[in-house]
Amino acid sequence: MTSDSMKAVYFEETGGGEVLRFGDVGRPQPGNGQVLVRVLACGVNRLDIYARTGRTPVKFPHISGSEAAGEVVAYGPGVVAEPVPVGKIAAIAPYLFCGQCEFCVAGDETMCIRGDILGLASQGAFAEYVVVPASSLVSVPDGVNATKAAAVGLAMITAWHMLIDRAKIRAGETVLVQAGGSGVGSAALQIAKLSGARVIATVGSSEKMEHATLLGADNVINYNELDFAQEVRKLTGKRGVSLVVEHIGTATWEKSIACLAREGRLVTCGATTGNDGMTNIWTLFAKELKLIGSYGGTRADLATVLRLVANGQLHPVIARTLPLESMAEAQRLLEARGVFGKIVIDTTK
Repeated sequence: MTSDSMKAVYFEETGGGEVLRFGDVGRPQPGNGQVLVRVLACGVNRLDIYARTGRTPVKFPHISGSEAAGEVVAYGPGVVAEPVPVGKIAAIAPYLFCGQCEFCVAGDETMCIRGDILGLASQGAFAEYVVVPASSLVSVPDGVNATKAAAVGLAMITAWHMLIDRAKIRAGETVLVQAGGSGVGSAALQIAKLSGARVIATVGSSEKMEHATLLGADNVINYNELDFAQEVRKLTGKRGVSLVVEHIGTATWEKSIACLAREGRLVTCGATTGNDGMTNIWTLFAKELKLIGSYGGTRADLATVLRLVANGQLHPVIARTLPLESMAEAQRLLEARGVFGKIVIDTTK
């Protein structure tokens, strides 16, 4: 490998894990307003699988990886103020924004009309180096290493935006968190407990039930053994829950709505099992329910989450750390729902 190349995981066609390649590619250089970051850690997410399988179109050859932290190496021209000094560790806010449209001006970065997510239209961080807008850097507080920062850089800020910004969770509410063993689910479980809510979580195995309980879930339902809607009805004395955290999609949508109490809210950030879901319109208006969409999280959300991690109030749930060349295995585990929490790629291994 020469000084103008780097190791990366990339693919040149869509398909299964076999299309992933590990090898040398050209090292990017920071352009106007950009910064070069030496990647130390990068979380693995469903977005990476969507890109690899063609659900989200990308340009080939493509490097995925949206949830990264690393060492600031060099700024390109046009950077007036360096948000993180060269040589320091920074987290990369994954939702890239133009900074000029009406939504950006209002502070709604994830609604940017020209927005992107690191590793989708742009080249991502499953590599030794990545170039990003300098404005996307967020300082990592003392006590938080790159691995922890990467583990919360997408999933946890998504959960934070869902519960705090969009659903306005309140102390004393009962919350159903779907897929409590996932990155978003394990984060949402913690945030709901931190907010003073009672949490009912669904998971897919007895082992994950134990993990969810240790994270603070008051009740845990194995959805492979029980009908979660019926169990929620029993656990709430037939009332239902005030809030459902939904990110599964077609497979759970209809029953998730059925779990809501009168004036309940459902907040969703994803559709892993499909984009279409049946909605009982009569139930929607008769119970005065609210269905809330939530997309990503901002730089401010990331800074808040990192501070709470540093204070010990939120905890990155890291199931495995794997080297860059083990990307196919990492994605296989994620697709098989074989872990509780996050898989993080350690590029230093």
